[in-house]
Amino acid sequence: MIPWHERMRRRRPALWIGTRLAICLARGLTLLSPYRSEQVMTALRGRARPATAEEADEALRSVLSSSLALNAHKACLPRSIAAALTSRLLGRWPTWCTGVGVTPPFNAHAWVEVDGVPIGESDNGTGFTRTITVASAG
Repeated sequence: MIPWHERMRRRRPALWIGTRLAICLARGLTLLSPYRSEQVMTALRGRARPATAEEADEALRSVLSSSLALNAHKACLPRSIAAALTSRLLGRWPTWCTGVGVTPPFNAHAWVEVDGVPIGESDNGTGFTRTITVASAG
C-alpha cells in the first residue's frame, strides 16, 4: 500500500484518465478464465515495446494511487492487470505473470515484472512458480 503522502497527486491528465480506464477494464478481465485472460492480455499487448523498471513502477504507482481497493492484499490480479494495461496505454508492456506458491498452503499471485524482477513486490518472486506469462513482443 502506498502511504498517503507518497500518492501520485500531480499525474499528467492522460496518465490519470488512462489509469482509471485500465482499472475498469481490469475488473472485467478478472472474470475471465485463465486461458481467456492469457489470450486477451496477449492481444492487448500488441507490438508494444518492453517497459523499463521505471515505467512499470510508474504505472503500478498510478494504479495504486487511483484505487484504494487495489491496495488490498487479495487484489493482486486486478492490480497487475491494471498496471500492465496502464503501461500499454503509455506504449510499453511489462511482463504480466500469474503463479502459484511453491510451498503449502496453496496460494496464487499475479504481478508485473521487468527483466525477471517483480515490480512493487516485497519478495523477489522466488516464492512462486509462474503459470501464465505474457511478455512484450519486442
